Formats: sequence, structure tokens, C-alpha cells
Amino acid sequence: MTLKLAVPNKGRLNERAVELLLKSGLDLGEGWGRRLYVNVRNQDIEVMFVRAQDIPEFVSSGAIDIGITGMDQLAESGADAASLLNLDFGHCRLSVAVPEDSGIKNIGDIKEGCRVATSFPNLTKKFFASRKKKVDIVNVTGAAEIMPYMGVSDIIVDLVSSGSTLKTNRLVAIEDIMESQAVIIGNKNSVKKKSDAISGIVSSIESVIVAEGRKYLMADIPRSILPDVQRMFPGVAGPTVMNIAGRDDMVAMHVVISKKDIYDSVNTLKKMGAKGILTLPIDRLVP
Repeated sequence: MTLKLAVPNKGRLNERAVELLLKSGLDLGEGWGRRLYVNVRNQDIEVMFVRAQDIPEFVSSGAIDIGITGMDQLAESGADAASLLNLDFGHCRLSVAVPEDSGIKNIGDIKEGCRVATSFPNLTKKFFASRKKKVDIVNVTGAAEIMPYMGVSDIIVDLVSSGSTLKTNRLVAIEDIMESQAVIIGNKNSVKKKSDAISGIVSSIESVIVAEGRKYLMADIPRSILPDVQRMFPGVAGPTVMNIAGRDDMVAMHVVISKKDIYDSVNTLKKMGAKGILTLPIDRLVP
């Protein structure tokens, strides 16, 4: 039974989503970037390239089994889909932003009937209703930042990552509605009926993400310092230690360590008398 998987066809989530699929071992073949869908080689999986905002509804309806989209899109759609894995990219926040010279410092300063431009009308309406603020929502499909300048709206609700776009357009965020990142979502029936296929993809992608934060370190170390080294490098289940042919005074150690610890670890091992220190990237790591 073919598993249908959707990824964003463009925008901030597209490149990284495809990268995760490729690194997890899914072969999309030649010219996938010019096609709307591809059949994964040697797997009963079909990958479709669609708009990120459409993916929650497609997954909810069962047209697609699983998909990669943003938490913001899932929340805005209200689609009934299972959240399967946070992907730790595409981080941003949905924020209320106002012109720098508006005099508005917080939500309480916003006047009744204020015009709010946004491409997230449902979340915006819900947020202001929770604050008992009556506003007029102006639904736009993009470039909300320019709407106050054009006189289309008084303030905006939009996605913010670094905040540089707001600053360029003389806007300032006064409150966040929600935080978002990329996520794998699944159709609830598909998660039950195609559990093996779906869990296989999810675990494969998760192993890629875990591996990207790790390095494989190898070194020949004096046997005398082995207890100290074992305490320094717990690894996944402890370091692998092997005898070196013809050397009773040295052993070979292999261990997985955090990428951020590489610099200090190599220098410390060198000072302790380690030789032949080598670090390698890891494609996938399944704990």
C-alpha cells in the first residue's frame, strides 16, 4: 500500500525538508525539483510537493498520509492531524507587530476596531477574542509588513524569525501569539493502518537530526588513562575500547560525542597523551 508523503514545494521549509528525506535514505531520483510528485526508488512511497499551508488539510482528509509543515500552519488550519515529530528547524513566532511611531506598547493600547493585516486570520481572531479586543481582520496572502505603510491596516500579525524584516519596515513586535517550527504530521487513520511504514520514515528522519549534532571520535590512548577517559566520554552506551596489535600500553577508543564538545575533547585528549585522533561525521544515529 503506497505511502503518500507531502513536503512544502517552496518557501522557508522546502530546502531543509527535502534534505532530511535525502539524508534519511529516500532516493527521489533525477530532476525531482522540477516535478510535483515523485516515486521513491525501491520504496512504496510517493512524495508530493505542495503548499505548506495546504498540507494540514490534505493530511486531515486522508489525501496524504503524512506531511512536513509548520506548527503555525497546523494551528491556523484547525486540521485534525497527529503531530509525530518536531524537526527543530523553521523556528519562528507568530507575533503582533505595530508601527514604531504608533505609540502602542502592549495589547491593551490597541483601540477597538483596529485593522489587523495577516495571513493567519483564524489564529488572529482567536487571539484578540481571548483578549476581548474587537478588531477588523484584513486577510492578506503575503507581505503583511507593508500594509500599515500602505494604509491598508493599522497593525499586523505575522511570522517573525530574526526580526530584521520588521525593523526594515519600521515595525516592532509587542507580543507573541505562538512559537512555531517544522513538524511531521500524520493522518490519524493512516498512523494506525500504515504504522510500520510511517514509523520507519519518522525514525529515519529523527536519526538524521540526532546524528547532525554528533561526531564520531577515534583515538589511540594510553591504557593508564583509560578510566579517566571513560568518565569523560560516556558516549551512547559508553566508549568502545579495543586492543591494539603489538601494543600493551595503548588501546583504541571509539566514541560518539556532541559536536559542540569536539574542540575541547581533542585538545584534552592530546594533552593526556592520545595519538592518532580522528573525528568523522555521522549520517544517522539510532539510539
